[in-house]
Amino acid sequence: MTTVTAPEGSEFGLQNLPYGVYSVGAGPRRVATRLGDTVVDLGILLADLPEAEAFTASTLNPFMATGHERWVAVRAAIAERLRGDVAPEALHPLSAVTLHLPFEVADYVDFYASEHHASNLGRLFRPQNPDPLMPNWKHLPVGYHGRSASIVVSGTDIVRPCGQRKGPQDPEPVFGPSVRLDIEAELGFVVGTGNAMGEPIDVADAERHLFGVVLFNDWSARDIQAWEYVPLGPNLGKSFASTVSPWVVPMLALAAAKVATPTQEPTPLPYLAMEQPWGLDVDLAVEWNGEVVTRPPYKEMYWSPAQMLAHLTVNGAPTRTGDLFASGTISGPEKDQRGAFIELTWGGAEPVQVAGEERTFLLDGDEVVLTASAPGPDGTRLGFGEARARILPARQA
Repeated sequence: MTTVTAPEGSEFGLQNLPYGVYSVGAGPRRVATRLGDTVVDLGILLADLPEAEAFTASTLNPFMATGHERWVAVRAAIAERLRGDVAPEALHPLSAVTLHLPFEVADYVDFYASEHHASNLGRLFRPQNPDPLMPNWKHLPVGYHGRSASIVVSGTDIVRPCGQRKGPQDPEPVFGPSVRLDIEAELGFVVGTGNAMGEPIDVADAERHLFGVVLFNDWSARDIQAWEYVPLGPNLGKSFASTVSPWVVPMLALAAAKVATPTQEPTPLPYLAMEQPWGLDVDLAVEWNGEVVTRPPYKEMYWSPAQMLAHLTVNGAPTRTGDLFASGTISGPEKDQRGAFIELTWGGAEPVQVAGEERTFLLDGDEVVLTASAPGPDGTRLGFGEARARILPARQA
């Protein structure tokens, strides 16, 4: 038997215990947790628990479907057993495994929950308007429906998308590779258990449905998006790819990271009203070709994850195990806290320095890495891993 430890100060200590899916070589995919830089096979560690078979599955979905009470019990069992001796066959160095998309994404919605981001884009696109926010923005969490099939795990290359675009000086639309390829640094919230059609989720019950959190990069072709989005919103400018981190940090691990949202004024309608809307004190960092260019703070987000889930279902829409909704771009009040390059470079008018070069939007070969951490109990920090991807040239028919 072997004792597993995490180095002092590790963001993957016993306070975190995220969930992921791994394989070794050509072996099967299995469910694991992470302690320090060790991947721990949960099918072996918890072989006597009712969930043991779920941990031999290729995704987290069977375990997530067991519900909140079992999430609590299993998390306690993992922590207890990792304080003792562990069978060596359950342990793998992080460097020796391949990490996969941790859950099968059943459906996907992206929100627009940052007032700073929405205000910046309003000033960019509607400078003539005295109020940069649209009239509905402070009354409901604005969102759009995306494509679950194009959500990929960290390390997957992203092919530059092609589509129609029409610049201000173009007499007609043209077709070709996007020339204003961007990122959006976000958090994604994973639904563990859903709701039946016609039975909305109350804001007070949202946490019993939310399994965990991943990093989320909503890649955005701004030129394709700008031409297509009126009147029905984003489509091909967003649907080509989104990147998530391979570790799902449980909501149960994030109690110490909960903070109040900014003041919500006017008071939301009753189905969105909370005595104290909560957000998360998660600090993100965005690396562009190895250089950190911005540090978006999730605690600045206006709408709570609970309000987003309640709004998503208030019309009777069902959710399922594996549904994912993302926060929208995370931006703070300062320039170096903007979570998209269209904001950071003010639509390309104010280039930033990246590795000694002036840059605006992404070029082929560029690599973007999102990382994040949050406070844990007793002064610890919890890590989210990374969402990493490199841009490949467009592929045209």
